Amino acid sequence: MKSFDDLDTLVGAVPFAIVNDLRTIDTGRGSEALYRDKLPALLTSLADRARVASIEASSAIEGVVVEDRARAADIVAGKADQLRDRSEQELAGYRAALDYLYQEQWRPLNVGLILHLHRLLFQYTPVPGGQLKQVENLVVDKMPDGTKVKRFTPVAAAQTPSYLDELIRRYLAAQAAGRHHPVILTGLFVLDLLTIHPFVDGNGRITRALTNALLHDAGYDVTRYVSLETAIARSADAYYAALLASTGRWHDGQHDPWPWLRYFVGLVAGTYQDFATLTSRARSGGSKQDRVREYVLDHAPSTFQIGDVRAALPGVSDQTIRIALGLLKAEGRIEPDSLGRGATWSKRP
Repeated sequence: MKSFDDLDTLVGAVPFAIVNDLRTIDTGRGSEALYRDKLPALLTSLADRARVASIEASSAIEGVVVEDRARAADIVAGKADQLRDRSEQELAGYRAALDYLYQEQWRPLNVGLILHLHRLLFQYTPVPGGQLKQVENLVVDKMPDGTKVKRFTPVAAAQTPSYLDELIRRYLAAQAAGRHHPVILTGLFVLDLLTIHPFVDGNGRITRALTNALLHDAGYDVTRYVSLETAIARSADAYYAALLASTGRWHDGQHDPWPWLRYFVGLVAGTYQDFATLTSRARSGGSKQDRVREYVLDHAPSTFQIGDVRAALPGVSDQTIRIALGLLKAEGRIEPDSLGRGATWSKRP
């Protein structure tokens, strides 16, 4: 909300580095329709992989991890009959929230939608979801020695409903006016929603899920094919540092949104660069072993299975994948964690 107080002044002089990233984003956006026409099978595969990666990465950022990868895959696919613990419950909840936003009928953006997403996130847990905070909360960092340091103070519980309403109203008005870049406006919405911190728990996950939906709504579909949440997880220190730098004096309307916007716009530009790499490989053909190598080293999660590679690279046989993995193992780039059909591999630093 506060980031929209004097929008014309704020974005009247966008830093050069951000301008360059916006150009990368808009160039990538212009190519999306071409890829949908020319490489539909690849995009379907990328979308399936990105969905799984997003669910797992956004949950992991909050410490929600299911160590058994086969079990996690069943939960993400909705095949788990019973959810055994809180991590499994919350992983399934994020899957439900993200999948709801992948449907076109999620619109319009309003407080009711945000409450519904929160309800979905916690629907499998004993915690009642879909309620704005009723008590004051703080956002803290846990230091290595176990002490906690306050990062910022969110909006008071009594003010949260009105602030949330106002943020949505201003964001929608700014997007409709069309005077400023949609990705900049989305970044400002994300910053303000995280600062309002409307829930006792789940704020980060709800905001990250909404980020995907708002980018899609503005015509930037790349996060359907490249997981934004994975990129955030890989740059978690920069993510939190940018938020910290941009939330100071937010309550007075004297904060500096540019540290956060530099991070956020760069993040979206990076997903378009990854998307370009994945699609260019498919267009040029190239060595199938080279494609496996590039995927494993540059795009696969730190721990992966052959099934992940197969999903990302349709048309590449399991035999080719195994040969490429064997070569990478011989180079000391990866190592097997287990044997058999469900074997996992880990990338070595």
